[in-house]
Amino acid sequence: MLDKTPQPQKINGLRRELKTRPLTMIAIGGSIGTGLFVASGASISQAGPGGALLSYILIGIMVYFVMTSLGELAAYMPVSGSFATYGRLYVEEGFGFALGWNYWYNWAVTIAVDLVAAQIVMGYWFTTTPGWIWSLFFLGVIFLLNVISVKGFGEAEYCFSLVKVATVLVFITVGMLMIIGILHGGAQACWYNWQIGDAPFAGGFAAIIDVAMIVGFSFQGTELIGIAAGESADPKTNIPRAMRQVFWRILLFYVLSILIISLLVPYTSPALLHNNINNITVSPFTLVFSKAGQLSAAAIMNSVILTTVLSAGNSGMYASTRMLYTLALEGQAPKIFARLSKGGVPRNALYMTTIVAALCFLSSIYSNQKVYLWLLNTSGTTGFIAWLGIAISHYRFRRGFNKQGCSLGKLPYRAGWFPLGPVFAFILCLVIILGQHYQMFLAESIDWNGVVVSYIGIPLFFLIWFSYKCYRGSSIVRYEDMIFPKELTSTL
Repeated sequence: MLDKTPQPQKINGLRRELKTRPLTMIAIGGSIGTGLFVASGASISQAGPGGALLSYILIGIMVYFVMTSLGELAAYMPVSGSFATYGRLYVEEGFGFALGWNYWYNWAVTIAVDLVAAQIVMGYWFTTTPGWIWSLFFLGVIFLLNVISVKGFGEAEYCFSLVKVATVLVFITVGMLMIIGILHGGAQACWYNWQIGDAPFAGGFAAIIDVAMIVGFSFQGTELIGIAAGESADPKTNIPRAMRQVFWRILLFYVLSILIISLLVPYTSPALLHNNINNITVSPFTLVFSKAGQLSAAAIMNSVILTTVLSAGNSGMYASTRMLYTLALEGQAPKIFARLSKGGVPRNALYMTTIVAALCFLSSIYSNQKVYLWLLNTSGTTGFIAWLGIAISHYRFRRGFNKQGCSLGKLPYRAGWFPLGPVFAFILCLVIILGQHYQMFLAESIDWNGVVVSYIGIPLFFLIWFSYKCYRGSSIVRYEDMIFPKELTSTL
């Protein structure tokens, strides 16, 4: 069905005030968070150096394909809360509804994860101060950065991302100098740490699948560019430019960083997160800098991690608020969340997101380390569901696009490797979602609390989807019924 779709700026009512500079830095630094600086230690300690590196490579390839799929969709239709809209238009209305609510919950919970991490980091300097006080303080800071205007979010995220990118680049430089022997503190031999114990693949295939969820959490944030597209000043130019950077930042920031850590820190080190849950503040980055003789490395890295926490929380507050706003705008959430302030901020959606982020205060009841890992696993599952939804939406979008004779050459950005890319991303997401912690079902006594934490996102997604489907009577969108602008039609 060929028709002229409304322009996104007329649909969402948000102000397009994100310029090229902050949007580009968001694209580069958006995926660098506590998952890399802190949780990467758990990946290496559980799966060994080879297993962790393989997990990061596989998830990195998958995320690359997800991002190219998202790039094609976001450049074509730059709307805030993009995943829900794409799922509704190109898959099924109830699917888009569930995808939107899933993503809102995903980031709202991620804010709670980062606020718990902030408690633990601040505990390095203030050992006697109750952790919930720091969570309340940083929640207030993140709220203020988002409540004024989108410019406040953009400029803050630009500064946060600049610090993160600079830290990773310095870390890689120092690590490589240690490995080649210019700086002291390197391993006994280049691959020594890959030969101790059960390395390089400690725990085998099960461990690789097990840590994939942690690795996936590390990459969460890469898809933020799709949400920010709705408030980009020039999405048809900026989105393709940002997408072209995805592959190299994955290779540089993640794969190279994990390789360096695995060469310099034994996976059996008691300081890594999985081996020492009571010392989460010891980042693998801190361990490497300490080996290089940087005595102040712990204090410096904890400051960087704190910046990362604020960045991730800032991004999460922005993404989840815009998703809830879009759902309300499309009649899939209470209309109260579609109201905008004079500055163009959906404040009611922001208030609701802030309430869910207050889950971090569970740490005042339970151990903050336990709350951190519990929320980490919960958020990881919902994040993979969002990526799976992007892959499905892009696959069906392109199939419908081709079937209606539209010109691929007129797309602002075209994802390569179609259909291999979205199919690969879909299959790997599905394997990881279903395969995470599968060994729990093989144990003599099943840890049902662990099962609930790991898999709760799956039945919740289907419950939301099919409840909507039954209530509204929605069905799969046929390729011939998809709506595309007339100007994209091939002229034969």
